[in-house]
Amino acid sequence: MAEHVGAAREPGPPEPLPWPSDPAFHRDPYPAYAQLRRSRSVGPVTLPSGLRAWAVTGFEEAWELLADPRLAKDIRRFAHLRDVALPPELNLHMLNLDPPDHTRLRRLVTKAFTARRVEALRPRIEQIAAELLDAMAQQRSADLIEAFAFPLPITVICELLGIPSGDRGDFRRWSNAVVSGRATRDELPEAVAGLIAYAKKLIAAKRAEPSDDLLSALTAARDEDDRLSEAELISMIFLLLIAGHETTVNLIGTGTFHLLTHPDQIALLRDDPSLLPSAIEELLRYDGPVEVATTRITAEPVEIAGVTIPAGEPVLVALAAVDRDPDRFPGPDRLDLTRGDAQHVAFGHGIHYCLGAPLARMEGQIAIGALLSRFPSLALAVRPGDLVWRPGLLLRGLAALPVTF
Repeated sequence: MAEHVGAAREPGPPEPLPWPSDPAFHRDPYPAYAQLRRSRSVGPVTLPSGLRAWAVTGFEEAWELLADPRLAKDIRRFAHLRDVALPPELNLHMLNLDPPDHTRLRRLVTKAFTARRVEALRPRIEQIAAELLDAMAQQRSADLIEAFAFPLPITVICELLGIPSGDRGDFRRWSNAVVSGRATRDELPEAVAGLIAYAKKLIAAKRAEPSDDLLSALTAARDEDDRLSEAELISMIFLLLIAGHETTVNLIGTGTFHLLTHPDQIALLRDDPSLLPSAIEELLRYDGPVEVATTRITAEPVEIAGVTIPAGEPVLVALAAVDRDPDRFPGPDRLDLTRGDAQHVAFGHGIHYCLGAPLARMEGQIAIGALLSRFPSLALAVRPGDLVWRPGLLLRGLAALPVTF
Protein backbone atom coordinates (compact mmCIF):
# COMPACT_ATOMS: atom_id res chain seq x y z
CA MET A 1 0.00 0.00 0.00
CA ALA A 2 1.41 3.36 -1.00
CA GLU A 3 2.36 5.69 1.84
CA HIS A 4 0.37 8.93 1.89
CA VAL A 5 2.58 11.96 1.41
CA GLY A 6 1.13 15.30 2.54
CA ALA A 7 1.87 18.61 0.88
CA ALA A 8 4.95 20.38 2.23
CA ARG A 9 4.02 23.12 4.67
CA GLU A 10 5.67 26.53 4.46
CA PRO A 11 7.51 27.31 7.68
CA GLY A 12 5.71 29.98 9.67
CA PRO A 13 7.34 32.96 11.40
CA PRO A 14 9.34 32.20 14.55
CA GLU A 15 7.54 32.36 17.86
CA PRO A 16 7.76 35.81 19.47
CA LEU A 17 10.12 36.18 22.40
CA PRO A 18 9.07 38.25 25.44
CA TRP A 19 10.63 41.70 25.60
CA PRO A 20 12.51 42.02 28.93
CA SER A 21 10.93 44.47 31.37
CA ASP A 22 12.24 43.75 34.88
CA PRO A 23 14.19 46.38 36.88
CA ALA A 24 17.47 44.55 36.28
CA PHE A 25 16.94 44.98 32.54
CA HIS A 26 16.53 48.74 32.88
CA ARG A 27 19.74 48.94 34.93
CA ASP A 28 21.73 46.99 32.34
CA PRO A 29 19.85 45.87 29.23
CA TYR A 30 22.93 44.81 27.30
CA PRO A 31 23.20 41.12 28.38
CA ALA A 32 19.56 40.61 27.39
CA TYR A 33 20.11 42.37 24.07
CA ALA A 34 23.18 40.21 23.39
CA GLN A 35 21.16 37.07 24.08
CA LEU A 36 18.37 38.30 21.79
CA ARG A 37 20.90 39.08 19.03
CA ARG A 38 22.50 35.64 19.33
CA SER A 39 19.05 34.07 19.02
CA ARG A 40 18.00 36.18 16.01
CA SER A 41 19.15 39.55 14.73
CA VAL A 42 15.61 40.18 13.44
CA GLY A 43 12.62 38.47 15.00
CA PRO A 44 9.19 38.88 16.57
CA VAL A 45 8.81 39.94 20.20
CA THR A 46 5.92 40.56 22.54
CA LEU A 47 6.15 43.92 24.31
CA PRO A 48 5.06 44.43 27.95
CA SER A 49 1.89 46.10 26.60
CA GLY A 50 1.01 42.89 24.77
CA LEU A 51 1.69 44.37 21.33
CA ARG A 52 3.60 42.12 18.94
CA ALA A 53 6.44 43.73 17.01
CA TRP A 54 9.66 42.79 15.22
CA ALA A 55 12.90 43.63 17.03
CA VAL A 56 16.11 44.40 15.17
CA THR A 57 19.34 43.94 17.15
CA GLY A 58 22.02 43.46 14.46
CA PHE A 59 23.97 46.42 13.06
CA GLU A 60 23.93 45.37 9.40
CA GLU A 61 20.18 44.70 9.50
CA ALA A 62 19.46 47.96 11.33
CA TRP A 63 21.54 50.01 8.89
CA GLU A 64 19.54 48.54 6.01
CA LEU A 65 16.09 48.84 7.59
CA LEU A 66 16.50 52.38 8.94
CA ALA A 67 16.95 53.56 5.36
CA ASP A 68 14.38 51.24 3.76
CA PRO A 69 11.45 53.20 2.23
CA ARG A 70 9.23 50.14 2.67
CA LEU A 71 9.20 50.88 6.39
CA ALA A 72 6.68 53.65 6.97
CA LYS A 73 6.34 56.06 9.88
CA ASP A 74 2.81 57.44 9.28
CA ILE A 75 0.64 55.29 11.53
CA ARG A 76 -2.53 56.72 9.95
CA ARG A 77 -1.89 54.39 7.01
CA PHE A 78 -2.52 51.34 9.22
CA ALA A 79 -6.03 51.13 10.68
CA HIS A 80 -5.17 48.29 13.09
CA LEU A 81 -2.54 50.47 14.84
CA ARG A 82 -4.29 53.84 15.02
CA ASP A 83 -5.57 53.27 18.55
CA VAL A 84 -2.00 53.24 19.93
CA ALA A 85 -1.09 56.62 18.40
CA LEU A 86 -1.09 59.95 20.18
CA PRO A 87 -3.67 62.58 19.13
CA PRO A 88 -2.93 64.30 15.79
CA GLU A 89 -1.76 67.47 17.55
CA LEU A 90 1.20 65.51 18.98
CA ASN A 91 1.65 62.97 16.21
CA LEU A 92 1.88 64.93 12.94
CA HIS A 93 5.55 65.85 13.15
CA MET A 94 8.32 64.92 10.73
CA LEU A 95 9.53 61.97 12.81
CA ASN A 96 6.16 60.28 12.34
CA LEU A 97 5.55 61.12 8.69
CA ASP A 98 6.71 59.83 5.32
CA PRO A 99 7.67 61.78 2.19
CA PRO A 100 6.45 64.12 0.83
CA ASP A 101 5.03 65.42 4.16
CA HIS A 102 8.22 64.52 6.00
CA THR A 103 10.33 66.34 3.41
CA ARG A 104 8.16 69.46 3.56
CA LEU A 105 8.26 69.71 7.36
CA ARG A 106 11.95 68.90 7.72
CA ARG A 107 12.84 71.59 5.20
CA LEU A 108 11.14 74.19 7.41
CA VAL A 109 13.53 73.65 10.31
CA THR A 110 16.72 72.40 8.64
CA LYS A 111 18.29 75.88 8.46
CA ALA A 112 18.15 76.27 12.23
CA PHE A 113 20.36 73.20 12.75
CA THR A 114 23.09 73.58 10.14
CA ALA A 115 26.67 73.21 11.34
CA ARG A 116 27.24 76.96 10.92
CA ARG A 117 24.12 77.94 12.89
CA VAL A 118 24.95 75.47 15.65
CA GLU A 119 28.56 76.66 15.91
CA ALA A 120 27.26 80.22 16.38
CA LEU A 121 25.52 78.99 19.55
CA ARG A 122 28.78 77.82 21.16
CA PRO A 123 29.55 80.98 23.21
CA ARG A 124 26.03 81.04 24.67
CA ILE A 125 26.10 77.32 25.52
CA GLU A 126 29.48 77.77 27.21
CA GLN A 127 28.04 80.68 29.20
CA ILE A 128 25.02 78.65 30.34
CA ALA A 129 27.27 75.75 31.37
CA ALA A 130 29.57 78.07 33.35
CA GLU A 131 26.63 79.68 35.17
CA LEU A 132 25.17 76.31 36.13
CA LEU A 133 28.55 75.07 37.37
CA ASP A 134 29.00 78.29 39.38
CA ALA A 135 25.73 77.54 41.14
CA MET A 136 26.77 73.93 41.77
CA ALA A 137 30.10 75.07 43.22
CA GLN A 138 28.27 76.72 46.12
CA GLN A 139 27.47 73.23 47.43
CA ARG A 140 29.43 70.12 48.32
CA SER A 141 27.16 67.74 46.40
CA ALA A 142 24.30 67.83 43.92
CA ASP A 143 22.03 65.81 41.70
CA LEU A 144 23.83 66.31 38.40
CA ILE A 145 20.64 65.72 36.38
CA GLU A 146 18.65 68.38 38.23
CA ALA A 147 21.47 70.89 38.62
CA PHE A 148 23.20 70.59 35.24
CA ALA A 149 22.21 67.92 32.70
CA PHE A 150 18.57 69.05 32.50
CA PRO A 151 18.75 72.86 32.73
CA LEU A 152 21.52 73.22 30.13
CA PRO A 153 19.78 71.70 27.08
CA ILE A 154 16.31 72.91 28.04
CA THR A 155 17.63 76.48 28.29
CA VAL A 156 19.33 76.17 24.90
CA ILE A 157 16.29 74.79 23.07
CA CYS A 158 13.94 77.27 24.75
CA GLU A 159 16.13 80.17 23.62
CA LEU A 160 16.43 78.74 20.11
CA LEU A 161 12.67 78.36 19.81
CA GLY A 162 11.86 81.58 21.66
CA ILE A 163 10.06 79.96 24.61
CA PRO A 164 10.10 81.24 28.22
CA SER A 165 12.36 78.88 30.17
CA GLY A 166 10.31 79.56 33.30
CA ASP A 167 7.62 77.22 31.95
CA ARG A 168 9.94 74.25 31.91
CA GLY A 169 8.63 72.65 35.15
CA ASP A 170 5.18 71.92 33.75
CA PHE A 171 6.59 70.99 30.39
CA ARG A 172 9.04 68.51 31.94
CA ARG A 173 6.24 66.76 33.84
CA TRP A 174 4.07 66.49 30.74
CA SER A 175 6.86 65.28 28.46
CA ASN A 176 7.98 62.66 31.00
CA ALA A 177 4.45 61.27 31.11
CA VAL A 178 4.21 61.09 27.32
CA VAL A 179 7.62 59.60 26.48
CA SER A 180 7.97 57.18 29.42
CA GLY A 181 5.21 54.86 28.25
CA ARG A 182 4.44 54.29 31.94
CA ALA A 183 1.90 57.04 32.58
CA THR A 184 -1.33 56.00 34.27
CA ARG A 185 -4.70 56.12 32.53
CA ASP A 186 -5.31 59.51 34.16
CA GLU A 187 -1.79 60.97 33.77
CA LEU A 188 -1.44 60.52 30.02
CA PRO A 189 -4.60 62.41 28.93
CA GLU A 190 -3.73 65.19 31.37
CA ALA A 191 -0.19 65.44 29.98
CA VAL A 192 -1.40 65.39 26.37
CA ALA A 193 -3.99 68.07 27.05
CA GLY A 194 -1.40 70.15 28.91
CA LEU A 195 1.10 69.98 26.06
CA ILE A 196 -1.50 70.88 23.42
CA ALA A 197 -2.84 73.81 25.44
CA TYR A 198 0.69 75.03 26.13
CA ALA A 199 1.65 74.86 22.44
CA LYS A 200 -1.49 76.80 21.46
CA LYS A 201 -0.62 79.48 24.01
CA LEU A 202 2.90 79.78 22.57
CA ILE A 203 1.56 80.09 19.02
CA ALA A 204 -0.87 82.80 20.07
CA ALA A 205 1.95 84.72 21.75
CA LYS A 206 4.14 84.52 18.63
CA ARG A 207 1.27 85.68 16.44
CA ALA A 208 0.75 88.68 18.69
CA GLU A 209 4.46 89.52 19.10
CA PRO A 210 6.75 87.70 16.60
CA SER A 211 10.50 87.84 17.18
CA ASP A 212 13.69 86.46 15.66
CA ASP A 213 13.30 82.85 16.74
CA LEU A 214 12.39 79.50 15.24
CA LEU A 215 8.85 79.34 16.65
CA SER A 216 7.99 82.75 15.18
CA ALA A 217 9.28 81.57 11.80
CA LEU A 218 7.22 78.39 11.97
CA THR A 219 4.11 80.32 12.98
CA ALA A 220 4.62 82.70 10.05
CA ALA A 221 4.96 79.71 7.71
CA ARG A 222 1.66 78.43 9.02
CA ASP A 223 -0.16 81.75 8.68
CA GLU A 224 1.36 83.27 5.54
CA ASP A 225 2.34 80.41 3.27
CA ASP A 226 0.10 77.68 4.67
CA ARG A 227 3.09 75.31 4.53
CA LEU A 228 1.93 73.41 7.60
CA SER A 229 -1.39 72.84 9.32
CA GLU A 230 -2.23 73.92 12.86
CA ALA A 231 -1.90 70.32 14.06
CA GLU A 232 1.48 70.02 12.31
CA LEU A 233 2.67 73.23 13.95
CA ILE A 234 1.66 72.02 17.42
CA SER A 235 3.30 68.64 16.72
CA MET A 236 6.48 70.38 15.57
CA ILE A 237 6.70 72.32 18.84
CA PHE A 238 6.17 69.09 20.79
CA LEU A 239 8.90 67.28 18.83
CA LEU A 240 11.47 70.09 18.95
CA LEU A 241 11.02 70.62 22.68
CA ILE A 242 11.24 66.94 23.57
CA ALA A 243 13.95 65.96 21.08
CA GLY A 244 15.80 69.19 21.84
CA HIS A 245 16.36 68.39 25.49
CA GLU A 246 15.41 64.83 26.53
CA THR A 247 18.15 63.11 24.55
CA THR A 248 20.87 65.58 25.57
CA VAL A 249 19.92 65.28 29.25
CA ASN A 250 20.55 61.55 28.92
CA LEU A 251 23.78 62.02 26.96
CA ILE A 252 25.25 64.30 29.64
CA GLY A 253 23.94 62.28 32.60
CA THR A 254 24.67 58.78 31.33
CA GLY A 255 27.97 59.84 29.79
CA THR A 256 29.19 61.34 33.06
CA PHE A 257 28.08 58.23 34.96
CA HIS A 258 30.13 55.94 32.74
CA LEU A 259 33.18 58.18 32.94
CA LEU A 260 32.97 58.15 36.74
CA THR A 261 32.74 54.35 36.75
CA HIS A 262 35.66 53.93 34.32
CA PRO A 263 38.61 55.63 36.12
CA ASP A 264 41.10 54.82 33.36
CA GLN A 265 38.93 56.51 30.73
CA ILE A 266 38.14 59.65 32.73
CA ALA A 267 41.86 60.00 33.53
CA LEU A 268 42.60 59.72 29.81
CA LEU A 269 40.12 62.50 29.04
CA ARG A 270 41.38 64.77 31.83
CA ASP A 271 44.94 64.37 30.57
CA ASP A 272 43.97 65.03 26.95
CA PRO A 273 40.84 67.21 26.50
CA SER A 274 41.32 67.02 22.72
CA LEU A 275 39.77 63.56 23.01
CA LEU A 276 36.38 65.13 23.80
CA PRO A 277 34.84 64.77 20.31
CA SER A 278 35.78 61.09 20.05
CA ALA A 279 34.79 60.57 23.70
CA ILE A 280 31.28 61.85 23.00
CA GLU A 281 30.96 59.51 20.00
CA GLU A 282 32.05 56.54 22.10
CA LEU A 283 29.67 57.45 24.93
CA LEU A 284 26.85 57.70 22.38
CA ARG A 285 27.72 54.25 21.05
CA TYR A 286 28.36 52.64 24.41
CA ASP A 287 25.10 53.69 26.10
CA GLY A 288 23.19 56.16 23.95
CA PRO A 289 20.24 58.34 25.00
CA VAL A 290 17.72 56.62 22.70
CA GLU A 291 17.36 52.93 23.48
CA VAL A 292 14.85 51.98 20.78
CA ALA A 293 14.09 53.96 17.63
CA THR A 294 10.55 55.20 17.15
CA THR A 295 8.28 52.63 15.56
CA ARG A 296 8.30 51.86 11.87
CA ILE A 297 5.62 49.78 10.10
CA THR A 298 6.17 47.54 7.09
CA ALA A 299 4.15 48.90 4.16
CA GLU A 300 4.78 45.62 2.30
CA PRO A 301 6.49 42.32 3.17
CA VAL A 302 10.20 42.80 3.83
CA GLU A 303 12.76 40.00 3.64
CA ILE A 304 15.85 40.38 5.78
CA ALA A 305 18.21 38.13 7.76
CA GLY A 306 16.47 35.01 6.49
CA VAL A 307 12.99 36.01 7.68
CA THR A 308 10.04 37.76 6.08
CA ILE A 309 8.35 40.51 8.05
CA PRO A 310 4.72 40.64 6.85
CA ALA A 311 3.07 43.88 5.79
CA GLY A 312 1.52 46.04 8.50
CA GLU A 313 3.90 44.89 11.26
CA PRO A 314 5.58 47.27 13.75
CA VAL A 315 9.38 47.18 13.61
CA LEU A 316 11.53 48.31 16.54
CA VAL A 317 15.21 48.94 15.89
CA ALA A 318 16.94 48.52 19.25
CA LEU A 319 19.66 51.15 18.79
CA ALA A 320 21.27 50.23 22.11
CA ALA A 321 21.65 46.62 21.00
CA VAL A 322 22.75 47.54 17.49
CA ASP A 323 25.62 49.70 18.77
CA ARG A 324 26.94 46.77 20.83
CA ASP A 325 26.96 44.32 17.89
CA PRO A 326 30.36 42.54 18.04
CA ASP A 327 30.27 41.97 14.27
CA ARG A 328 30.48 45.75 13.87
CA PHE A 329 32.40 46.94 16.94
CA PRO A 330 35.25 44.80 18.32
CA GLY A 331 34.97 44.49 22.08
CA PRO A 332 31.59 46.29 22.08
CA ASP A 333 31.11 46.08 25.85
CA ARG A 334 34.38 47.92 26.47
CA LEU A 335 34.28 51.72 26.85
CA ASP A 336 37.19 53.03 24.81
CA LEU A 337 37.36 56.78 24.28
CA THR A 338 40.09 56.30 21.69
CA ARG A 339 38.02 53.91 19.57
CA GLY A 340 37.66 56.52 16.82
CA ASP A 341 34.77 54.76 15.06
CA ALA A 342 31.88 57.21 14.84
CA GLN A 343 29.59 55.20 12.56
CA HIS A 344 27.07 54.31 15.27
CA VAL A 345 23.30 54.64 15.07
CA ALA A 346 22.70 56.58 18.28
CA PHE A 347 21.19 59.37 16.15
CA GLY A 348 19.53 56.96 13.71
CA HIS A 349 20.17 56.63 10.00
CA GLY A 350 18.39 57.45 6.75
CA ILE A 351 15.89 60.27 6.14
CA HIS A 352 14.92 60.35 9.82
CA TYR A 353 18.49 60.86 11.04
CA CYS A 354 18.36 63.22 14.02
CA LEU A 355 18.23 66.81 12.79
CA GLY A 356 19.64 68.07 16.08
CA ALA A 357 22.68 65.77 16.14
CA PRO A 358 25.21 68.62 15.66
CA LEU A 359 23.63 70.55 18.53
CA ALA A 360 23.53 67.50 20.82
CA ARG A 361 27.18 66.72 20.08
CA MET A 362 28.23 70.29 20.85
CA GLU A 363 26.23 70.43 24.07
CA GLY A 364 27.69 67.10 25.17
CA GLN A 365 31.25 68.21 24.49
CA ILE A 366 30.83 71.57 26.22
CA ALA A 367 28.96 70.15 29.21
CA ILE A 368 31.23 67.21 29.98
CA GLY A 369 34.40 69.16 29.18
CA ALA A 370 33.42 72.02 31.48
CA LEU A 371 32.26 69.66 34.23
CA LEU A 372 35.53 67.71 34.36
CA SER A 373 37.60 70.88 34.16
CA ARG A 374 35.67 72.61 36.93
CA PHE A 375 35.49 69.69 39.36
CA PRO A 376 38.71 67.58 39.36
CA SER A 377 37.42 65.52 42.31
CA LEU A 378 33.98 64.78 40.84
CA ALA A 379 32.73 61.39 42.12
CA LEU A 380 29.55 59.41 42.56
CA ALA A 381 27.80 60.00 45.87
CA VAL A 382 26.10 56.56 45.84
CA ARG A 383 26.92 53.07 44.65
CA PRO A 384 26.24 52.54 40.93
CA GLY A 385 23.72 49.81 41.72
CA ASP A 386 21.64 52.25 43.78
CA LEU A 387 20.96 54.56 40.86
CA VAL A 388 17.48 54.50 39.31
CA TRP A 389 17.11 54.32 35.54
CA ARG A 390 14.07 55.89 33.94
CA PRO A 391 11.57 53.26 32.75
CA GLY A 392 10.26 53.10 29.22
CA LEU A 393 11.03 51.62 25.84
CA LEU A 394 12.19 54.68 23.89
CA LEU A 395 14.68 56.69 25.98
CA ARG A 396 17.48 55.53 28.25
CA GLY A 397 18.69 57.73 31.08
CA LEU A 398 19.08 58.16 34.81
CA ALA A 399 16.34 59.58 37.01
CA ALA A 400 19.01 61.20 39.19
CA LEU A 401 22.82 61.24 39.46
CA PRO A 402 24.02 62.24 42.96
CA VAL A 403 27.64 63.44 42.86
CA THR A 404 30.16 65.05 45.17
CA PHE A 405 32.98 67.37 44.15
